[in-house]
Amino acid sequence: MAGTASPGLVWVLIEYPGAWPPNGFEGLDLEATTKAMVSSAARTANARILLVRRPGPRRLGARQRHGPGSWAVLRHQSSGAYQQLWGTWNRDEDLAGIVSALASPGDPGLPPVILVCAHGQHDACCAVRGRPVGRTLSERWPELVWECSHIGGDRFAANAVIVPDGVYYGGLDAGTSVATVEGHLTGRIGAEHLRGYTDLLPPQQAAVAAVIERFGPAGRHDYLVTETLREGDHWRIHITGKPPQPAHIDVELHARRTPLRQLTCRAPMEGSVIVYEPTSVRRT
Repeated sequence: MAGTASPGLVWVLIEYPGAWPPNGFEGLDLEATTKAMVSSAARTANARILLVRRPGPRRLGARQRHGPGSWAVLRHQSSGAYQQLWGTWNRDEDLAGIVSALASPGDPGLPPVILVCAHGQHDACCAVRGRPVGRTLSERWPELVWECSHIGGDRFAANAVIVPDGVYYGGLDAGTSVATVEGHLTGRIGAEHLRGYTDLLPPQQAAVAAVIERFGPAGRHDYLVTETLREGDHWRIHITGKPPQPAHIDVELHARRTPLRQLTCRAPMEGSVIVYEPTSVRRT
């Protein structure tokens, strides 16, 4: 699953405890003008809108509103700095605050947010596998963990993305999720469940994962992709490391398309994907 993180540097989170439509925010019955404003601002900022709710039992009802909901804009800057800006909403019109937040600097230094996909209306596997992971993680980090709508890669459920760090993990269960997230939060990202970094292209993600698998866990910005070359289905990617990691590493990968198969629980037909297989990881 290395090389499968969805690209992105900006996320909009909207707390919505009620039922999530298959297409998430776009399917919500919200005040039309405000909804259009938020969607347009998110597109302009290349931001992804995710619905979120706290793990645990769900209340019945169409909206299931219970007090004010939260919204957030989280940004991963190219320099590696992180920013967050949070607000609350009671009425649909309050979500207009997201528009100005997308154009404003956020607060640095806040802890990351742990999102676990549990979007059953998009794919049942995400709910069946994601909700137990969300509950387990929330017992350890109750203020940081949210269930979220579709983040991509349903076939790897349970999936989690830590934002605004921009790191995807997959194939999690209640037992492995705590160790995986704990490693992330302490600057020791491992390769076993790593899908990739959202600021990198798929082959670059796969190359970094191969380096981590070879040389051991590393911090989010311990490795930098400095050169990417492609020749047909073959890629050569040069990576530089910060001490104590290796200073210069070349990774060679072969891209291939998988045979047709059922990729997700809800997929109407079989499909295939491109995978990037490392053939060489060496210091230079």
